[in-house]
Amino acid sequence: MSIEVQGVGKKFGDFVALDDVSVSIPTGQLTALLGPSGGGKSTLLRIIAGLESADTGTISIEGLDATRLPAQKRNVGFVFQHYAVFKHMTVAKNVAFGLEIRKRPKDEVAARVDELLKLVHLSQFSHRLPSQLSGGQRQRMALARALAVEPSVLLLDEPFGALDAKVRKELREWLRRLHDEVHVTTVFVTHDQEEALEVADEIVVINDGRIEQVGTPDDLYDRPANDFVMSFLGEVTNLGDMRLRPHDIDVSVTPQLAGAIEGTVARQLRIGFEVRLQVHTVAGQEVSVVMTRAHASALGVQEGRTVWLSPATGAASVPSMAEASA
Repeated sequence: MSIEVQGVGKKFGDFVALDDVSVSIPTGQLTALLGPSGGGKSTLLRIIAGLESADTGTISIEGLDATRLPAQKRNVGFVFQHYAVFKHMTVAKNVAFGLEIRKRPKDEVAARVDELLKLVHLSQFSHRLPSQLSGGQRQRMALARALAVEPSVLLLDEPFGALDAKVRKELREWLRRLHDEVHVTTVFVTHDQEEALEVADEIVVINDGRIEQVGTPDDLYDRPANDFVMSFLGEVTNLGDMRLRPHDIDVSVTPQLAGAIEGTVARQLRIGFEVRLQVHTVAGQEVSVVMTRAHASALGVQEGRTVWLSPATGAASVPSMAEASA
């Protein structure tokens, strides 16, 4: 394992930011720390980087106990949300900075900078100042600067959070391709579920300073450990004593399946190719259902229509909250 976190705890005054957190982050993978704001994910990343110290527990990086090591001796690259670039330096000088302070030979620095600017598609902007770049280009420059010193681990703290939705989507696709080229162990913090599901090899879900679940995107989406994980990774609704995703509910206009729950379509809303239903069941539940426009049209679903609902085969589910607390 590239990073081993064991029993890490951290308090800020009376606030418990991390509570006995243990997790293994594999070598060469792109791992997302995913959770709501204030859940502890950025604190954990900063402790791994050496920018914060843990109150309890240990951090190992590539087999080396880094718990007491200062940040500059951990061989990690760190990229912040707001770039932290040197505004008076050109793009090339920003990327070269970490190598120059390590007294690397000039020809080695020049070759490495040239290689990295090609990698992040910024060669033509090498002599520009950061203020002359777009937000997405500045973030690519920041990534190149972090990679310049060949870190054992690359840590990204919500790297695309300050960018608009279109640029953010383009950059996360680019980050995935970049990681597949350089294979450096990468950990990135995000509260964007789609970003984590699309980019990461493995996701660590953190909430209230504790780890809720660790697994691949498919594991977490298809086999959530609890209601929090299921709810955080997408919409959920109650059907009988189960919590399901709205698109994992089968709809019939006849009572074909034993155990199907009868209800009436109270509201129907079309959004592009999707049709969203609010179904009031005979037991008094309000169930959200998502289906394709073609399927809804084929069934003749409309407001006021009686329907029968049942979980789709292979649907991800957890007990409803009322059932779980019983």
